[in-house]
This record gives sequence, structure tokens and C-alpha cells, in this order.
Amino acid sequence: MVESQQLAGLTVAITRSAQQSQCLTRKIHELGANTVAFPVLEIAPPQDSRRIKEVLKRLGEFDIAVYISGNAVSWALHLTRELGLKIPVKMEVAAVGARTADALEREGLSVAICPDGQYNSEALLAMTQMQQIAGKKIIIFRGEGGRELLADTLRQRGADVEYAEVYRRVKPNASLSQLQNREAIDLFTISSNESLNNLYEMASDSDSRGWLLNTQLAVISQRTVECARKLGFKYLPLVAKVASDEGLVTTISEWYRSKHYKDRGSFEGYPYE
Repeated sequence: MVESQQLAGLTVAITRSAQQSQCLTRKIHELGANTVAFPVLEIAPPQDSRRIKEVLKRLGEFDIAVYISGNAVSWALHLTRELGLKIPVKMEVAAVGARTADALEREGLSVAICPDGQYNSEALLAMTQMQQIAGKKIIIFRGEGGRELLADTLRQRGADVEYAEVYRRVKPNASLSQLQNREAIDLFTISSNESLNNLYEMASDSDSRGWLLNTQLAVISQRTVECARKLGFKYLPLVAKVASDEGLVTTISEWYRSKHYKDRGSFEGYPYE
């Protein structure tokens, strides 16, 4: 099959927010698949921006700034500029993943700490620079809520950790039945447990929920596989070997080549054992 058409005939629903979906959508579309935007998260300003701004005014106190996502980068720098502040030169900058690092570097910030390969809190915590940090002051830029593993582990290692929750994630006011009635979806891409739970809740009637649970998922972590199992999905989700857009697309392509396309317009997935 021609490289540019290796996903021809596949329809993929992209569930990321509009701000984060462009790169993945382009990569999948370039391989010949039809892509459908169905955001299950919207990005909104923090509920209490005044408190966040008070934290930002103390940026000079911190030794390391950790950015959890591209949204954390854009919202943190927006609020920083709004206050007329600059990121202190002496502060080391850390990114959880490559896309976040790219976003920082586009903003002129040099990234000193970023995992190579797996892009998650566990990989960041495994880096040499994040081991001997007793007495360091660390600020974590993220959205409201989320996993506590990173901050908890850094505190156990003796660091003084503070959050700057510079945005929040909101479930859109939409119903999955709107998508079900309009498109024949072969696969949903899912970026987090929160995204999957939102998608499940957006299937507000038994018909759309049954349809969803019989649709293949492509995810970026084993944690989301377990979440899908608990929700009742029929097929074992595809898991990106590397938690990146490239890793997700590669996994989808390998699955596509290995499966037989059915007349009913969907692919036979791997059932849970």
C-alpha cells in the first residue's frame, strides 16, 4: 500500500480539544484516513486567576518549573505576560513530553529536562535531574485537578512543590448520538482517563452507549486500558508504544494492516480475555 494511503478507508474520531488536535489530525489524515473532530474536553480559564497570579509573582523563588502540557505552556505564559513578568533565567524548565517541550521552545524558553521516549510523569521522575532535589523549590504548571504522582514523589524526595493550575478542563455540552447518526466511526483516539470518562458520559442514551462500547479505542497509556475495561468496552484498546502523536499513529497503522475490513464498515478488534 502506498505510504500516503496506508489508512485509506478508516474513519477516526479525534477527541482532543480543538487547541491540541491539529497535529494528530494532520498525521492521520495524511495517511488517507477520514478524521472527525469530536472534542470531549474544552479548555477554559482557571476559576480563580487571582490566586494563580499571586503565585506567578513569586516565580523568582523557584528552582525548577515543570510544564505538564502544551495548554499549561500557553496559559502560564499568557498570565505571566498579563502581569508584565518574565520567566527567571536561573530557573530550570522541565517538560513532561516532546510536544510540551516544542511549545516551550517556540516561546523562546530553553528546556533543560524532558524525557526521551515515554512522555509521562513516571518518565520525568526517572530522569537524573529529578532525583537529587532535596531542598529545591518546584512549581508545576498544569490544569485544575489531575494525577498527584509527580508532586507527591517530588515531595517525598525532599522538594518543596507548589501548583500553578493555570487552566481547567470542561466537558462539552454535546451528545454522542449526534456523531453516531452522522458518521460511521471505526476508532476513537483517547488521550487520558478523563477524556474517556467524558466520552462515556456523552453517550447519554442506551443506543449510543452500546454503539460506543463496541467501537475500537486507541489510547496512550495502560491506565486508560484499565479504565476502558471498567467502563465495559468490548475490545482491548490499542496502546501507543510511545506516548506521542507519532507513536499513536504508528500503532493505528500496524493495527489497520493486521485486521480484515468488514462489509459492515468496521474492524474486528481484540476482545478482552
